[in-house]
Amino acid sequence: MADLVRRIKLGKQGLEVSAQGLGCMGMSAFYGPPKPEQEMVALIQHAINSGITLLDTSDMYGPFTNELLLGKALKDGWREKVELASKFGINFADGKREIRGDPQYVRAACEASLKRLDVDCIDLYYQHRIDTKIPIEITMGELKKLVEEGKIKYIGLSEASASTIRRAHAVHPITAVQLEWSLWTRDVEEDVIPTCRELGIGIVAYSPLGRGFLSSGPKMVENFSKEDFRQYLPRFQPENIEQNKLIFDRVSEMAAKKGCTPAQLALAWVHHQGEDVCPIPGTTKIENLNQNIGALSVKLSPEEMAELESLASADIVRGDRYGALSSTWKNSDTPPLSS
Repeated sequence: MADLVRRIKLGKQGLEVSAQGLGCMGMSAFYGPPKPEQEMVALIQHAINSGITLLDTSDMYGPFTNELLLGKALKDGWREKVELASKFGINFADGKREIRGDPQYVRAACEASLKRLDVDCIDLYYQHRIDTKIPIEITMGELKKLVEEGKIKYIGLSEASASTIRRAHAVHPITAVQLEWSLWTRDVEEDVIPTCRELGIGIVAYSPLGRGFLSSGPKMVENFSKEDFRQYLPRFQPENIEQNKLIFDRVSEMAAKKGCTPAQLALAWVHHQGEDVCPIPGTTKIENLNQNIGALSVKLSPEEMAELESLASADIVRGDRYGALSSTWKNSDTPPLSS
């Protein structure tokens, strides 16, 4: 299977990764209760043996427990085989969530992540959400120092607007921007994606399967546990799910014709966006991971791409991505740097 997973250059700064990564969030948080640690370690190591080497975590997954899990999975020689990505910027203090990008916090968060992951250096370190209280240049200044000190190799941003990306990139080159991109989430295509391409920044697509909807369809809503935050997202609400079901039905029909699963078809669509795009579908099951790797060999003609896009155009998808649950690139502009 490892020969199915080609390598790509992510951005122009020298980082090379597997063409598909592994989002690790759901192993520890947000999509139901944490999964058994031994099983998740086995899954991560199976992914690496299968050629998937970009592993994506964050200090807020758990919080903290997902990084600890990766630290355990990467002991005994596994660390050298992967490109490890983590994130900072969403702080839980006194039961409240706040977004921070001040230098003191950036440094403290990085040191804490290094400790939990039990590594000397994080390959790709993202600002998870942009702190709009301070100029992005100030946050980037501290990240640049962490690169110079060898604590991180490459800098990334997540959910950042085109103007924020430009300003950050002027301080120190950004290697990758992480954003939600899938058949049913395409708002980044107008401004954010072209900006990344102009500046030579790689694109990491999270939730490329629409948080599982494009693989399981509306029946997944019946199986949400009380810890699953997807039950609060607008697109999964009763008033929207019926309309969104049409998208899944159409993707399923087309997948049946192609002889692949709906998930493979949806993932293949992301892969066909270009060699600078690395989707990071998450999973907690080895069979799903193997199926996701299979998406790399699904070929789509321009006509099939157009047909897929017409099935899930913006006016067909009902509901926001997050509602009020999270900030996004749309509200990520920061104050100017006063001279």
